[in-house]
Amino acid sequence: MAHLTLVPTPIGNLEDITLRALRVLREADIVAAEDTRHSGKLLLHFNIDKPLARLDAHTVLTRAPALLATHARLAFVSDAGTPGLSDPGAELIRLALARGDTVEVLPGPTALIPALVLSGLPLGRFAFEGFLPRSGRMRRERLAAIAASDRTVAIYEAPQRLPATLRELIVLCGPQRRASVSRELSKRFEETVRGSLAELMAHFEADEVRGEVVLVLAPAPAVEAQEADWVQQAAALTEEGLSGKALRQALIARGAPRNLAYALSLAAKAVR
Repeated sequence: MAHLTLVPTPIGNLEDITLRALRVLREADIVAAEDTRHSGKLLLHFNIDKPLARLDAHTVLTRAPALLATHARLAFVSDAGTPGLSDPGAELIRLALARGDTVEVLPGPTALIPALVLSGLPLGRFAFEGFLPRSGRMRRERLAAIAASDRTVAIYEAPQRLPATLRELIVLCGPQRRASVSRELSKRFEETVRGSLAELMAHFEADEVRGEVVLVLAPAPAVEAQEADWVQQAAALTEEGLSGKALRQALIARGAPRNLAYALSLAAKAVR
């Protein structure tokens, strides 16, 4: 059986790598990487001479079984940060566990936690949404659920898509919902901008957005008495057999706000 270790690597500043991570990389039989050219530079910087094997989203299912069967100690690194979060590491773990291999995950760099803490938003409860679908119904439904969430939500977003995502959230949440955007964390041009969605929109529309982005959205406001009444009406309509678009249209016809009606129709669908 193999021993698989997922090794977090710096998201920018190379000083963020841990002594334990360096030891594991030196002791591994082979290092699997999302991008061998990128990770090769990292190993060279720390004078680690190990064979590299590419394991990206397109090759993990075909190449990982042979690597696990051939090497007793396999280390996996993603392009940056902690493997397994929105990268092929998650699939690699599933394959290793299915084989009965030992899986170890080291603590270390990630963009998620610093961005959450830097946001200044409530963190007693939070959710991580990873990367959103790029378009279509799945994207609309995910954004609607995020807008209605009662916890702080963190999203990974590509810089070129950030303005469009902010525009969509303004429609669903209103322009005054609090949020933050962190980019280039631990790098020279690190930036965290906090404010309303409208303020963030104005900031990031003015200039080209660069670098990896984490968008953190404040929870939806506490349900007021009027909203609680709409929840009860939605439950009653669901009992009558309405769901999806029909439920949403019935709530809007009764005067419910469109974004609330949408969120309630999604919630009703989830519990059916």
